[in-house]
Amino acid sequence: MSDTTFARLDVLKTYKLYVGGKFPRSESGRVYEVTKATSAADAAGKREWLANAPLGTRKDARDAVLAARAAVKGWAGTTAYNRGQVLYRVAEMLQGRREQFAAEVAVSEGIGPKKAAALVDAAIDRWVWYAGWTDKVAQIAGGANPVAGPFFNLSTPEPTGVVGIVAPQAGYGHSLLGLVSVIAPAIATGNTVVVAAAADAPLPALSLGEVLATSDVPGGVVNIISGRTADIAPTLASHQDVNALDLTGAIAADGPGAAPALEAAAADTLKRVVRPELDPFARDWTDAPGTDRLLSFLETKTVWHPMGI
Repeated sequence: MSDTTFARLDVLKTYKLYVGGKFPRSESGRVYEVTKATSAADAAGKREWLANAPLGTRKDARDAVLAARAAVKGWAGTTAYNRGQVLYRVAEMLQGRREQFAAEVAVSEGIGPKKAAALVDAAIDRWVWYAGWTDKVAQIAGGANPVAGPFFNLSTPEPTGVVGIVAPQAGYGHSLLGLVSVIAPAIATGNTVVVAAAADAPLPALSLGEVLATSDVPGGVVNIISGRTADIAPTLASHQDVNALDLTGAIAADGPGAAPALEAAAADTLKRVVRPELDPFARDWTDAPGTDRLLSFLETKTVWHPMGI
């Protein structure tokens, strides 16, 4: 056998969208370069190429909404306990690809490997945390109400439906931990989601789609689109089959004027809206999440029942 060493070619990766449990190419047929900034590269006016990401379009967003709507009935009808098992399975799969995600977070956010690994661990823990809430949220969002008369009056939470999410696009930990922090509570309570990934750091989000596809999450429950947020977010805001909107990353993506315009579009169809913080860099995604996002996309159903004698 020859001792000659042959140089191998790098396998250059072009990611795809994650829609309906599958990996379609963008309807546009286009991609954009995801690059890594370093001080030396910036000084020379060059950035290191990392991968190609699909340039999602309004048509892609509409297709994702269609997939999310088709998945609502099955996912909302799944028992809370089973949804918790599914979210825990996502954490298991993410744990198995910890090194890959740590590398992607590091280049996406320009941080060191130790900080990136800590953020991935925090993202895994957050999946587990929300998995534990699936069969408990009804205890804090519902209850028995005192009424005048011989009736039981019970309030129970139900999922809103399809939630459009503008993913976090700035701040420490936004590319994966922030992403998990907006997706997990929405699906934990039985909603389905369409996510506009961070345009400048889409790799952790697109890789998360690969994790979801190999876990027990039904197709269509989570749909992830990369590209220009200005193309994707208005479609989600105005779409009549989207029931709620999370604008967490809107200001960081498109400036202070983006959020009011999206809120106005959402008002036409009476969507629930989670407004973004005015300073997107002020959010520390490593903070304890609380229950606010769990309760943001729930409707309350009240049932009256006569008391027996």
